[in-house]
Amino acid sequence: MNARTIILLTAADDVEQIASESVEKAMEDVEHQIGALQRYVATMPDKLILLCAHVVMALVMFIIGTRVIAFLRGFVRRALQKANASETAVQFLDSAIRAVLYVILVFSILQIFGLQAASIATVIGSVGVTVGLAIQGSLSNCIGGILLLTLKPFKVGDYIIEDTQKNEGVVQQISIFYTKLSTLDNKVIYVPNGTLANTSLTNVTDAPMRRVDFTIGIAYSAGIAQARKAVEELAAAHPLVLDDPAGSVYVDHFGDSSVVLGIRFWALKENFWQARCEMMEQVKTAFDEAGITIPFNQLDVHVVSDER
Repeated sequence: MNARTIILLTAADDVEQIASESVEKAMEDVEHQIGALQRYVATMPDKLILLCAHVVMALVMFIIGTRVIAFLRGFVRRALQKANASETAVQFLDSAIRAVLYVILVFSILQIFGLQAASIATVIGSVGVTVGLAIQGSLSNCIGGILLLTLKPFKVGDYIIEDTQKNEGVVQQISIFYTKLSTLDNKVIYVPNGTLANTSLTNVTDAPMRRVDFTIGIAYSAGIAQARKAVEELAAAHPLVLDDPAGSVYVDHFGDSSVVLGIRFWALKENFWQARCEMMEQVKTAFDEAGITIPFNQLDVHVVSDER
């Protein structure tokens, strides 16, 4: 047997040994994985039972929590109403308390599934900047709601006009993020609190009285004094027109075919539209009875025949 043969035999023995060791290691790994799978399968019923128990506990906590939240909201609302707090403050605080309590309830339910408060705080801290950028509009609306509640430019029941987008209506509710308006034709508008806090708005019903203004034209041949006297008599006799402050009838401007009279008088804010509509109708009737002409645009058509 020469040296080359000896080397080949030695290499073959080494390869066989390495292959044997590899097979043994692979078998051990397979046995280990099978054992881990068997242990996992063996513990699966316990884990399913534990998961079901956690789900049941979470459902029970959710049901009890929602009822507790409803009770606390009702208790706070009644306490604020007994303290003669404004409906605006009651609605806003109710919305804030509802949001805070539901956040606490969700965190409590998450702890049932093993998520600790420290872990929740860590997660919130790590994504705080991202969330802050994502909800900066909502935060602006929330701060706007606090400003509206503090400064009180309007309250529930007021009729407001938002000057930027011209949204207008009666304030029905001021929540954390939005103010609910009801229009005269019974539509509902939700205006962000941030918009109302950062732009100008008109509170139509903040003062107890409103001035009614409208104009009407009379013919140049009609007597201005006669027309003024007829309007003043109507205003003095109308039950919704206030004597103090006094109204006025004046020449507003000269139109192409009429002298335009301006009519002003005062009424309580709740009687504004009724007083305005009734006075306009009565002025027209009074002018007709007095023979005062109200001009209107007319078109004269002249037909010229071409006779040949």
